[in-house]
Amino acid sequence: MPDEPSDASPGTTRGKVALPDRSRSPWWELGRRLLAAMTILVGTVLIVYLDRDGYRDGNDPPFYGVNLVDSIYYTTVTLSTTGYGDIAPVTERARLVNAFVITPARIAFLVLLIGTTLEVLASQGREMFRVARWRKSMGEHVVVVGYGTKGRSAVETLVNNGQDREGIVVVDPSTIALQDAHADGLAVVTGDATRREVLRRAGVATANQVIITTNRDDSNVLATLTVRQLNPDAWIVAAVREQENVPLMRQSGANSVITSSDAVGRLLGLSSLSPTLGSVMEDLLTYGEGLEVAERDLLVSEVGKQPQTLPDQVIAVVRDEKVYRYFDPVVTQLARGDRLIVVRPAKELPWAPRPGTHGEDLASEHE
Repeated sequence: MPDEPSDASPGTTRGKVALPDRSRSPWWELGRRLLAAMTILVGTVLIVYLDRDGYRDGNDPPFYGVNLVDSIYYTTVTLSTTGYGDIAPVTERARLVNAFVITPARIAFLVLLIGTTLEVLASQGREMFRVARWRKSMGEHVVVVGYGTKGRSAVETLVNNGQDREGIVVVDPSTIALQDAHADGLAVVTGDATRREVLRRAGVATANQVIITTNRDDSNVLATLTVRQLNPDAWIVAAVREQENVPLMRQSGANSVITSSDAVGRLLGLSSLSPTLGSVMEDLLTYGEGLEVAERDLLVSEVGKQPQTLPDQVIAVVRDEKVYRYFDPVVTQLARGDRLIVVRPAKELPWAPRPGTHGEDLASEHE
């Protein structure tokens, strides 16, 4: 059984953009307003009929009073402002009721009708304008293909590390994923991510990063190929279920490939052989508490030092776009432009400072 509820299933090519925090359907609003209008109409008929002796029908002089049919007729022509004048209030009480009850009801009735008409006519135009304005504001954003368990975790990690939710677009054909993403405040393009048109609607051509996390390796490969064609410069991170598909994923254009089943299997094996080691690994993968793995800039005060002597536990050094282990002879001495992969406290403690988070001078290679 798949461990993800969403998938870029073939044949789903709608590519519809749906933004979060959308109001209720216009048809729901239409039904609600029609019900309110009918309530006003029926209530006014009852008011007139209960006070029927206070009205005179000009078509049936000299008798006073109206029947139920006359009450319905008088209400409809009055609320619609037609006002033929053949039926009129003649008693003081009836006139006061018309002035302070029926007249406000007539105004409310007209407001409902006009408001409903404008709502139905303008709702589609407003949504089109909203989507067009959203497209203009997009650029250098993150596209997440597949909003299942892995996709949600990836988005949560991005947001927790400072990524704006408005800069994340989800691509998924599932209505469940649509609801979940909207609940999380994310824009969604509904459709099959292996289709070029769907990815274009998600703005892949201008995206900085693309995360591909469907539950099928073949869909991930096709999506990666399509993304790479549309955006040769995007950083693509893709998940695969089987280790044997990693080379194929890299050949398709993925910059980084995560093997989900192998990673879970190794974590399970470590937890079985060494429960304490398993708990530490789980701690490293959990955001916001205990330990975390992070990448940071080298500080000016750290230039020329050995990685092992820094306050942070350095596990790797990034130099000239290559990753070296901390014990590699190439990085015996740290140089300007280096970046550090470190293990540090998720939250700074008095006895465990976090260098690089207090406005220190950075040792960038441009200084």
